[in-house]
Amino acid sequence: MALAVVREGRSRPEVADLLRRAGEIAVLARQSAPETERNRRVSADLVARMREAELFKIMQPRAFGGYELGYDVFVEAVATIASGDGSTGWVYSLGAVHQWLIACFPMEAQHEVWDDNPDAIAAASYAPSGRAVPTPGGYRLSGRWSFASGVDNVQWGMIGGMLPGEGGSKPGFLLVPRSEFTIDDDWFTMGLAGTGSKTIVVDDVFVPAYRTALFSDLLTGQAPGSKASPNPLYRQPMLAVVPQCLLAPVLGMARGALSTFVEQISGRATRGAVAGGNNKMTEFATVQLRVAEATACIDAAQLMIARDLTETLDIVQRDQQVDVPTRMRNRLTHTFATKLLVQAVDAVFTAAGGNALGTKQPLQRFWRDIHAAGSHISLNWDAVGSMYGQHMFGLEPRGQY
Repeated sequence: MALAVVREGRSRPEVADLLRRAGEIAVLARQSAPETERNRRVSADLVARMREAELFKIMQPRAFGGYELGYDVFVEAVATIASGDGSTGWVYSLGAVHQWLIACFPMEAQHEVWDDNPDAIAAASYAPSGRAVPTPGGYRLSGRWSFASGVDNVQWGMIGGMLPGEGGSKPGFLLVPRSEFTIDDDWFTMGLAGTGSKTIVVDDVFVPAYRTALFSDLLTGQAPGSKASPNPLYRQPMLAVVPQCLLAPVLGMARGALSTFVEQISGRATRGAVAGGNNKMTEFATVQLRVAEATACIDAAQLMIARDLTETLDIVQRDQQVDVPTRMRNRLTHTFATKLLVQAVDAVFTAAGGNALGTKQPLQRFWRDIHAAGSHISLNWDAVGSMYGQHMFGLEPRGQY
């Protein structure tokens, strides 16, 4: 407990300073983007720079050296880094949001994760696959868990499983230390290639019961760590806020694509192959319109994100439950904002011409990465949009909210 008191007493940086550090990481991320994509992972050095900048502490509990600054600061830090490179922003985002999820586990688990290493982070695979077999004090766990972004640079795995118990099996998370799982290097993709979203493999590992958290508790903000913390930050329903970890990199990619487009187009002239040849590209109305369209899409998405974060936290701060309509509204935002941001990148990419197609050009990478992100099931418009429609018509919603 003395250690926790000391850590709580640490001064917390100003938000502006943390975002400045995120901007410095964004510059490094952009410079490293070709290497990140080629190596199919964010380098250990770049993740170490994020740790040194204390960016993984934004939503980590103060009792363990974190800053408890909330999702608004988190989203802006993620978007800033992703504006330099989508894969780097994605890996940072998942590592940072999992600090919030770990804070929802029982305190005994939090101590085990952070007491000896307050800089520890986790990779996760959410689907409740694999096999958890009850045993005295916990579970024996075996299986394979895909899409564990950034797994090469973490100290823990957070993996979904069906947890047998009274009344049948229920889905939940289990925490497994890095020493007790292996990695199957199976991540070969056309977009977000640098996220290293490989497969976690666990073979008959014991997981104590205190290293588990039920989805049903997380979905209502009633997880053990949530109830133990005085900060309402951790009492927000998981799916009302956690999908921001996927949306925030998409926001950053759209910002990065727009600024890259403006930078590349400014001063360029056409080569005379079409009507209006040798004119400045900035003088074409179609180019001007694409910049306006992208800007409006990004602005609209940002406004929706900010509204949801503000209203959700306000409800919890008033000691009220976040109701289903609000949770549904937030899930709708996660997917519709993604549609807007993909539209923004499509607008500028199709207006950029052949110069944007070179593999060394950041704009084509943003285009590939944002389409890869948009294919994530949690950001899938058809799945979530139809679920929202079912809710509006009084039908039983089929999906996650």
